[in-house]
Order: sequence, then C-alpha cells, then structure tokens
Amino acid sequence: MDLNTLWFILIAVLFIGFFFLEGFDYGVGILLPFLGKKDEERRMIINTIGPFWDGNEVWMITAGGAIFAAFPNWYATLFSGFYIALFLLLAALIVRAVSFEYRSKVESQAWRNLWDWAIFFGSLIPAILWGVAVANLVKGTPIDENMTFVGNFFDLLSPFTILGGLATLFAFLLHGAYFLTLKAGSPIMERAKATADKLWIPTIVIAGLFLVWLSFPSGKILSILATLIAAVALIGAGLQARAGKLGWAFALTGVTIAFFTISLFAALYPNVMVSSIDPAYNLTIYNASSSPYTLKVMTVVALIFVPIVLVYQGWTYYTFRERVTRDVELEY
Repeated sequence: MDLNTLWFILIAVLFIGFFFLEGFDYGVGILLPFLGKKDEERRMIINTIGPFWDGNEVWMITAGGAIFAAFPNWYATLFSGFYIALFLLLAALIVRAVSFEYRSKVESQAWRNLWDWAIFFGSLIPAILWGVAVANLVKGTPIDENMTFVGNFFDLLSPFTILGGLATLFAFLLHGAYFLTLKAGSPIMERAKATADKLWIPTIVIAGLFLVWLSFPSGKILSILATLIAAVALIGAGLQARAGKLGWAFALTGVTIAFFTISLFAALYPNVMVSSIDPAYNLTIYNASSSPYTLKVMTVVALIFVPIVLVYQGWTYYTFRERVTRDVELEY
C-alpha cells in the first residue's frame, strides 16, 4: 500500500468517526423541539450532548485539514465547487454553536425557544448537506481539465444527491434517538424510544435505496459488501431496540453509519472527485495529492497526535457517562 492510498483510508476513517459522533449530535439537536415539551426537558436533552458536541466537530476539522495537506487539489476543487453549500453548512454550525451558549443567558421562555429552534435548524441543515455533498463526490460534478469546477450550486442537486441528504438525515435522527434512550432520563428516554421505533422503517427504506444506488452500479465488491453489512446492522438495530437492548441498538446504528461511509469511499476509490464532463478529468489519489515527502511527514505527525486525541476524547465520554436526569445539575 502506498502513502496515497493510506491517506485516502485515513481520511475515510476520520469521516467515519465524524459521522458516528456528530451523527447522534445532529440527531439530538433535530429532535430537541419535539421531544422536549417544556424548558426543563429541553435542558436535559441539550445536556446529554453538552460535554461532547464541540469535541465531535474536531473530527470534521481534522478531516478537512487532512484533505488540505494530503490532497490539496481535491481540497481546492471541493471548496471552490461546493462553496455555497459549504457556506450554508458553516453558517448553520455557527448558529448552532452560539445557540448552545446563549439559550440560558436570559430568563425568558421566548428567548430560549428562539435558540432551541436555532439548534434545530443548525443541526438539520448540516445533516442534509453532508449527505448531498458526499453523494456528489461519487455521482460526479462538472470538473474540467484544469481541475476546476465549472458548474453552479444547482448542479449539485439531483435525485441521487437529494436521496443522499435524506439518507444521512434519517440515519442521524435514528442514531440520535437511540443515544437519548441511553443518556436521558424519563420522560425523554421513553419518547426517544417511541420516536426511534417510528423512524426505523423509513430509515431502512431511504438509506437502503441510497446505498444500493450508490454501490451496485460501481461494481466494486468492497462497496457492495459494506452496503450489505450496513443494511444488516440497521435491521438489527431496530430488532434489538424492540427487545429492549438499547445499547446494542445504538451500537448497530453506529455500525450502519460506519459501513455507509466505507461503501461510499470504496465506490469512490481511487478517485477523490469524479468529473461529469470526462472521466479523464477525474481527481484521483495521485493527481490530487501532495508530494511523497509531505505525505511521509504527515504520517509521522498523525502517528503521534491521533492517539492523544483518541485518549482525550475517550476520557471525556467516560467522565460524562452518567444518564442526565432531573436530579442532575443542568448547565445549558
């Protein structure tokens, strides 16, 4: 395995970690106004992700940094071509971050409702846009011989990419609902369980259709196998939840998201972006990459610092492992 392939795999791993962690994060934010009937309940919901949400976003920043350093041409084409979508994503994330900090600054129900809905939209928009974005990587966008995106925002929208946005939305919603069954006390736990039961079948249909549409036309065995594993895990998640094994249900939605991401990257490899104009203009792990020396230096740096980040984040989840109930002092 050469360093180009290694870094393609490492970026895929970063996106797996990001979608797994930020996936339940987004799901909880979207469910907030519906599962929390009064302010105390909404504060309980927010506090389930309060210690984690900003740390989870580090995975996104790290993935973006890895793309910039390892595949600068991919980064340049991606960020110029997806500029409007990424601007909307960034704006939503800023609003979301501000909302967590500002909602309890004023003792007013109208004020808190405003920021609760800001958390909702700040979670909903990224949950959809990430699916649209990654679907476009495989589907293809107008890229010319100079690795320049020559289309517009509406070129990013198609039945396939919209289905991709819905697939990530429903997957994150289900993942977030199962997370709340593990982290929130009554009555949020029961409402989250009932919501997850309702979301399960639609998620199977939407995510399953997208994955089949993604993997089978590619003809790549790893992508097809990852799709099958994701489907089995998603079916198993609902069955485990109905048997009362909610920890297993959450773990299996995590497996679904992980193999969803593997299927996508496997279908994409060795490309990093596909040109809809001419396959000769595809960006690959070779023509979009940094120099071999840069990749070597990055590999050494990653071997040193990634384990430190993993240990720190693991410690955070261990420290705040207790269920959030009415008896817990609420921060947000």
